[in-house]
Amino acid sequence: MKYLRTMTLLVVTLGLVASFWLSAGWLQLCGGLAMFLFGMQCLEEGLRQLAGSKLEQVLARSTATPFKSLLFGVGGTLLLQSSTLVSLLTIAFISTGLIQLAGGIAILFGANLGATSGIWLLALAGQNLSLSPLALPLLVFGVLAGFFGAKSKAAGRIVLGIAFIFLGIDQIKDGFASFGDGLDMSALQADGVMGALLFTGIGMLITVVLQSSHATLMLTLAALAGGQLELGQSLAIAIGSNIGSSVTTAFVGSLGGNRSGQRLALAHVLFNVLTGVLAFTLLEPLAWLVHALAEPLGLGDNSLIQLAMFHTLFNAMGVALFWPWQGRLARYLIRWLPERREPTVLIAELAPTVAQAPEPTRARYLNERALDSVEAASGAVVQELNHLGRLSLEVICHALYLPVDQLDRAKADEAVLQARPVRDGVDAEYLYRQHIKGVYGDLLSFMGRMEQPMDEAHQQFWVSCQLAALQLVDAVKDAKHLQKNLGHYLDTPPSPVRDAYQDLRRHLLSTLHELRELARSELPEEAWQQRLRWLDGQAADFDGQFRQRLFAAVRSGGLDGLQTSSLMNDLGYVSRIFQSLRNVLMLGAEQPLFRELRHLAGDEGSLIQLP
Repeated sequence: MKYLRTMTLLVVTLGLVASFWLSAGWLQLCGGLAMFLFGMQCLEEGLRQLAGSKLEQVLARSTATPFKSLLFGVGGTLLLQSSTLVSLLTIAFISTGLIQLAGGIAILFGANLGATSGIWLLALAGQNLSLSPLALPLLVFGVLAGFFGAKSKAAGRIVLGIAFIFLGIDQIKDGFASFGDGLDMSALQADGVMGALLFTGIGMLITVVLQSSHATLMLTLAALAGGQLELGQSLAIAIGSNIGSSVTTAFVGSLGGNRSGQRLALAHVLFNVLTGVLAFTLLEPLAWLVHALAEPLGLGDNSLIQLAMFHTLFNAMGVALFWPWQGRLARYLIRWLPERREPTVLIAELAPTVAQAPEPTRARYLNERALDSVEAASGAVVQELNHLGRLSLEVICHALYLPVDQLDRAKADEAVLQARPVRDGVDAEYLYRQHIKGVYGDLLSFMGRMEQPMDEAHQQFWVSCQLAALQLVDAVKDAKHLQKNLGHYLDTPPSPVRDAYQDLRRHLLSTLHELRELARSELPEEAWQQRLRWLDGQAADFDGQFRQRLFAAVRSGGLDGLQTSSLMNDLGYVSRIFQSLRNVLMLGAEQPLFRELRHLAGDEGSLIQLP
């Protein structure tokens, strides 16, 4: 596969080089498009660096009502000049619980309306207006701003983005002017249904390849102004660009395991496809209406303005059509894509089969798109810590040769405790490699790829999450060591050493139950802390009493030195398991963001849920 990708890239590169050599106009057109897309990237990066986490703070305040969500979608697309980016960010926000589905749907409506702003600016600029004189001083100021600190550099990045967009627009216009003799699509009439379908498909394809409906419409305007396209053909391309912009959203939404993100992706596809189908069906009446509206304004011959009017008109028509149904649409989406039923026990297999070992467990909630937002990434990390916490508790239970359902019992089943362990397939080392190591590695990798600027609170939260994950893994590693002697002595006839290991197992199981119940509790802060101190006291009392019993047994001859040494070491593992899990709770208690985000992304089986 890697070889195939390399060969494909090589063939495409050689093909482009050859085409550039044969046609200077094609080179100018491609160069202008590259400048335009690079300018959009600079604009996006600069806005993110300058805003920091303020975008997420604005988001929280701006989605209280459907109308506010609509305005947020419009404003976000105006700033970022990319409805696709706003849609993908919204999926990341909704996947981590920062906004609700109905609010996300309204944001998508706004993003589609906001996408019409770019084409209006380009159409009003006209084909004869050159933006290069404005771009050159902007380039100078943008570069100079990079020498005066991080904020100034981010502002300079925005200025550079605008400059490259202006340069790209002029290059695209000039490229079409010189390339037009060899590229005349006006001969392909769009009067018939097949012709309209052809250009709708062209609009979809270009948008999917360029990942930008703005770039598609920019090319369309330039071709329309240069005479390579007729107005009817450009209207069909505009419809295709809208449909194409939902393809990326659908792809990213389907990759994530989160149902909320998948629902929003489906909503975006439904909105864009149904709006596109309606606009395609009413293409001739809408074209007539646009001409009728433009004629009194003296714009009957201005095809650029008419294209912009058509793009706005059919998007506004789609919003008007869907707006009364957004609540019902959200309910239908939940019915069509219900939440996956969370299994009571995550770890189903305890040992690899002879035929084929299963794939290692990997992270569930770490969507790459969440890295575009500090808040979305933080919510995803909390969800994944919940997942890692559940897996860790289950592995520890299996290391104790106990079924996971014993965690739910306030008092352990003595018959289960006294029974000899079923050792076949219960290997904590294998369970660690199969279910813990991959998730932990994915979590660290995800957090290491975070590049968005964070305030001090988020930086401290990030460190606390890393420490919490490490404490969970340490608890599992200690359980691995504990299992060795535990399995050996529990599989022997009744004796003082077996009774001692039974006490260790009973105590640790009770501790795990109490810690998980405390994590789930809704106690007030003071009562919660008091309960944790009680647990500390219980653990310390058991430790002291167990040591006393060991030495008493040694004096009476019930235990020999080797057995006592093993029990003392394993008592240490039990104490460290408790301490590691306790530290996870304390890390959460000390971080306000843990409390806020676990409320949004909580998992009923999690160890790190806090009051």
